[in-house]
Amino acid sequence: MMAMTIDILYFAWLRDRIGQPRETLTTSAATVRDLIAELVARDEGHAAAFADLAVVRCAVDQQLADLDAPLADAREVAFFPPMTGG
Repeated sequence: MMAMTIDILYFAWLRDRIGQPRETLTTSAATVRDLIAELVARDEGHAAAFADLAVVRCAVDQQLADLDAPLADAREVAFFPPMTGG
């Protein structure tokens, strides 16, 4: 797969652990899960944010997606904790 440039957005405690609300990354990751593996390898903040994938949700180009969703021509991936009602 060819490398692509993708905007990554972080919300709530993911943003706090990573230390920034967004970043742009050039990646050849095929799926969201591959992208996370790349991010975790970068530094301790990313590793802490993605330590428990059961409490991480994501959206690809503003559509809710699961971790095995293909990135294909995605321009943006957002990560956030599960939504709670209220």
